[in-house]
Amino acid sequence: MVKHIVTFRLTGSTAERLAVAQRFKAALEALPGQIDVLQSIEVGINENPNEQWDVVLTAVVPTLADVATYAAHPAHVAAAALLAGHKADRACVDYTAD
Repeated sequence: MVKHIVTFRLTGSTAERLAVAQRFKAALEALPGQIDVLQSIEVGINENPNEQWDVVLTAVVPTLADVATYAAHPAHVAAAALLAGHKADRACVDYTAD
């Protein structure tokens, strides 16, 4: 299995970032029922005001090739579009887990 871990830093006030993060989280959490290769997804919204990142997700898919399938799926593209105009930065790590 491959774990796809992504973190986002958003723009705007604290309230704006939280609202965007909550909409994004809800959209992502609906994806396992829509994308066959997506085995699971966990989404967290940062609660620590001393940290710089706003949202983190861990998606689990069978293979590295499935990360691309997940990323290109229309439901994922629609969820990602919720960050348009709000995404300041993104970091990602994909690795094979036992």
